Amino acid sequence: MWKYDPVLFSRVLTELTLTFHIIYATIGVGVPLMIAIAQWVGIRKNDEHYILLARRWTRGFVVTVAVGVVTGTAIGLQLSLLWPNFMQLAGQVISLPLFMETFAFFLEAIFLGIYLYTWDRFENQKKHLLLLIPVAIGSSASAMFITMVNAFMNTPQGFELKNGVITNIEPLVAMFNPATPTKVAHVLATAYMTCAFVLASIAAWHLMRGNRHIYHKKALYLTMKTALIFSLASALVGDLSGKFLAEYQPEKLAAAEWHFETSTHAPLVLFGMLDENNNIKNALIIPNALSILAHNHPAAEVKGLNEFPKEETPPLYIHYLFDLMVTLGVFLTVVAAFYWLGKIFKWKFVAKKWFFGLLVASGPLSMLAIEAGWYLAEVGRQPWILRGYMKTAEAATSSAHVDTMLILFSILYLILGIASAAVLINMFRKNPVERELAERSGQQEVMAE
Repeated sequence: MWKYDPVLFSRVLTELTLTFHIIYATIGVGVPLMIAIAQWVGIRKNDEHYILLARRWTRGFVVTVAVGVVTGTAIGLQLSLLWPNFMQLAGQVISLPLFMETFAFFLEAIFLGIYLYTWDRFENQKKHLLLLIPVAIGSSASAMFITMVNAFMNTPQGFELKNGVITNIEPLVAMFNPATPTKVAHVLATAYMTCAFVLASIAAWHLMRGNRHIYHKKALYLTMKTALIFSLASALVGDLSGKFLAEYQPEKLAAAEWHFETSTHAPLVLFGMLDENNNIKNALIIPNALSILAHNHPAAEVKGLNEFPKEETPPLYIHYLFDLMVTLGVFLTVVAAFYWLGKIFKWKFVAKKWFFGLLVASGPLSMLAIEAGWYLAEVGRQPWILRGYMKTAEAATSSAHVDTMLILFSILYLILGIASAAVLINMFRKNPVERELAERSGQQEVMAE
């Protein structure tokens, strides 16, 4: 018989909200940088195509920011409503980055408005570009401060807890906890990478459908070049994240790699299945690779999952999330590298329809990798919401109405998703590139006269 469980519904609602918000938050972090790069290239080369890229991306960015604000507010609301015990404990320690995130958003919002309404108001376009710098800094700083809170949940420090009472609070120590460097770097690098692939996907879509306008070719070249740079950066930070896990969250690394017994020369397990006795089947085993990933040495010892109490180990299905994230990351990096090499050596396949199809898929696949990474991070911390101090079940509300909230928020996200997609599609369909270029060319001729 079905039994109402507020903890289960709280987890499902939080997962749903984060799944939806991450899409808009990632775009919100990465697109300002892409706009700045396009406008800078346009000014430097005196190329109207890159300037138009910046203009059109800015319009789309404003729509996604509006939705991101709504879903971000929903997360803040749900932290208090669904996880009151966690906020009572952690809120005293980690409120500083939450407070600073608000100011980062103010910086982004204020200068975005000024930037948006001052196109063509500056004779020197470099001055207009300067307005975008606070927008890019604000959006990235916002992600950095929120990630600091998440990092604190993984490696809490900066306080003492005695008999349920928190003392000796040090906000800066809490902010700059051991998880902060790798988590912040990973979030920023993957956000920039994902946005580059999403924008490349749009350009490739036009080229695949036969619109070979130079605007789309330049858009694809710029975005794929950026995507390759941040793909390599994400891979480097991912390696550092593995070493962080080996030192500070060895149970998460062991669960993700199905590494049960502590051993040296630990192998890396890719793919495969696990039976009821934890026997691994049909996996790709790479000897010594886990020891190298964890400690940079093939003979290094890696702690196994059996070292930890069963009630304090993450669910083993995070292995599939890890595989999905890594496989997609490697695939996207290879695709970007082949595109870049193909352009250098003039390989014909980079202009083929099937290759454009791969590039179209790169946008959704990169977003899927982001989602898998977040699920890996959050589920891999279980059963803790604040590692070593508070379990998820202890932090949740006991309210009898979380199921109703789940239904209402699901409807809200459905409406927001459909509405924002419809607005973006109509916005660009009614203003094709060719018409905008012609209009801008006409305006410049009038100004010259």
